[in-house]
Amino acid sequence: MNSGKVVLMVVAGMAAGTMAGILFAPAKGKKTRKRLLTKGKDYSGALKETSIKLLKSVAVNFEKVIDDVFFDDSKTVQPEEEVLQDSQII
Repeated sequence: MNSGKVVLMVVAGMAAGTMAGILFAPAKGKKTRKRLLTKGKDYSGALKETSIKLLKSVAVNFEKVIDDVFFDDSKTVQPEEEVLQDSQII
């Protein structure tokens, strides 16, 4: 079974569980909707914070890699003078 089908089945299961929970909830509909809205806002806020932290971490690591690859002079094989001398046409 490929990962796409597994993800789809998990999402479908979560949706079915949510619907069953709403249908068989012990509280009235208005109170249940208010609770769901509050939980949704809590989860979206937490997801936003986590995604911002992740993006910042990726950006910092990406900048480090770019600096290491393009601007780290200690990793050059030949000094610049040799490269320039080798590239001159005789």
